[in-house]
Amino acid sequence: QVQVVESGGGLVQPGGSLRLSCAASGSMFRINTMGWYRQAPGKQRELVASASFFSDRTNYGDSVKGRFTCSRDNAKNMVYLQMSSLKPEDTAVYQCNVAVFDRYGVNYNYWGQGTQVTVSL
Repeated sequence: QVQVVESGGGLVQPGGSLRLSCAASGSMFRINTMGWYRQAPGKQRELVASASFFSDRTNYGDSVKGRFTCSRDNAKNMVYLQMSSLKPEDTAVYQCNVAVFDRYGVNYNYWGQGTQVTVSL
């Protein structure tokens, strides 16, 4: 069983910053990636950022490139999302995703409960 817990959401004004944290715990043979997705009302879930635990590669969604930074701590099984220059269109529920390999190389995805980020005056 894998537990995924996010923290750090809230209300922020346009142009402001927020930092999200995500911790994964439980039985994990090997983490493949940890990252963030978001879903705004009436829209599909989209990739925000995903960090590899095997390399330095991090993928970003086009709408957040240059404004958001995703970092990871392999030793703590944590991933962070530093969000800057926030816009109202960044308002969404942000979910942490953990992709884990089992000993046979099969990938499993685990999700946190989500944390609300609201960008508004």
